Amino acid sequence: MIRCPECSAEIDVDEDEVEEGEILSCPECESELEVSQTHPVHLNLISDDLDEEDDEDEEDKTGENGDLIDDDDDEEDEEDDEE
Repeated sequence: MIRCPECSAEIDVDEDEVEEGEILSCPECESELEVSQTHPVHLNLISDDLDEEDDEDEEDKTGENGDLIDDDDDEEDEEDDEE
């Protein structure tokens, strides 16, 4: 029997039926778990921090009025300066 790394709930997983990289959900806390190893099965919590970081990155690239700032224009300007 495998335990959820987040809430320690028992997760019924058959070693012969899961593959490395497979995503499972905890029935108790609904955390997403990735199978990082089989025989014995080892699960890693897929962190919600990644989603939060993506959201923060989007916020960093917005102007005062909330419009997304296009970084591609800066690269084109740099290329023009080099010529």
